[in-house]
Amino acid sequence: MGLFQVENTGASPASEILLAFPPTQVDHLAVVKAQVATGKRKKKTYTPLDVNPKELPDAPNGTKYLSISLLNPLAAGEAVTLEVLYILTHSLEPFPVEISQSESQLVYYHDSALILSPYHIKQQITFIKTPTTKVESFTVVDPTHRAGTELKYGPYNDRPPHSYSPVIVHLENNSPFAVVEELVREVEISHWGSLQITEQYKLAHAGARHKGVFSRVEYQSRPGHSGVSSFRHLLARLPPRVHSVYYRDEIGNISSSRLRLGALKSELEIEPRYPLFGGWKATFVIGYGLPLEDFLFESPDGRRYLNFSYGCPLVETVVDKLTIKVVLPEGSKEPSAVVPFPVNQYLEKKYSYLDIVGRTVVVLEKNNVVPEHNIPFQVYYHFNPIFMLAEPLMLTSVFFLLFVTCVAYLHIDLSLRK
Repeated sequence: MGLFQVENTGASPASEILLAFPPTQVDHLAVVKAQVATGKRKKKTYTPLDVNPKELPDAPNGTKYLSISLLNPLAAGEAVTLEVLYILTHSLEPFPVEISQSESQLVYYHDSALILSPYHIKQQITFIKTPTTKVESFTVVDPTHRAGTELKYGPYNDRPPHSYSPVIVHLENNSPFAVVEELVREVEISHWGSLQITEQYKLAHAGARHKGVFSRVEYQSRPGHSGVSSFRHLLARLPPRVHSVYYRDEIGNISSSRLRLGALKSELEIEPRYPLFGGWKATFVIGYGLPLEDFLFESPDGRRYLNFSYGCPLVETVVDKLTIKVVLPEGSKEPSAVVPFPVNQYLEKKYSYLDIVGRTVVVLEKNNVVPEHNIPFQVYYHFNPIFMLAEPLMLTSVFFLLFVTCVAYLHIDLSLRK
């Protein structure tokens, strides 16, 4: 989270402000949000600003830029205060890379005491907050102060553009490093009254790898000391009015789960078959049904549209690759998706029971998905209600033909006579 007070010292108005990121951070950049505050204290209001990639041919050392579009051009001599939030995934490096069951997890955090910026910096202060007071070491860039769980770098005055001062903090972090390496979520629409959701997970513990032999007795008898960086519980926040929930893996159904239903949300607490230590993985499937009327609507132009939440329902997890497949009813035409952030989109075909031409599948793919991506998206399509009669008519025709065949067979004499 950054608070920037920007002043236009040039001669002409400025309509954008550039953010700079080193190339090592670009691939791990999941979210960048900017907003401008107006008013004072309790009467402050925040207005979001558009943030888009910006290509500059003379970028030094592979620096990548993002452009923040201002609501109004900033005139010469004027200043504006911005709040910028950006989230990096996989930015903590376990060290040592292997730990035993009884050891705590230590990680390296790499950053810069000075923010990388294409502008002259009049003054800057950087705060780094650690999860605990246990810090093995940290880089000192005078002035540097540490108090409790907070490291303060600065203030630094009058620094030239593209100044960079690397720092490394070696700290304890036993938070669960739960990473979903791949999540495939299928949302199947049935106009007969329900949505069926199927989520296939490939989960990993991305922290320091476990070494040695795992002792179940020690793990259960000393829960506060043994395997403190492991995790055995996950919480999934599902929509309200969920039903027909199941949780299984390759072996079969897993009974260690609890479902709590609420008016605004449902919570599914699951427990894998075994606790996950660093480097361990698990695969499983979560499925459930939802009422169609809560998520499918009709637009003024006559199109149907699905309004559903993007992102991963598991709390406090990072998804390396998320694929959402929206399976439309057979006969749907002209599908289009509206997603509030860039995703890779394409179409597929899926054949299910009694399908004739197959069902159109809208596929949405995105990497580096974090909880901030849990916002609604829409899929629009045209649908003729006559197609709802296709499967009932097909079943009726099959049973009618079977009945006629049976009647004909009973009335045919196949015996041999002279």
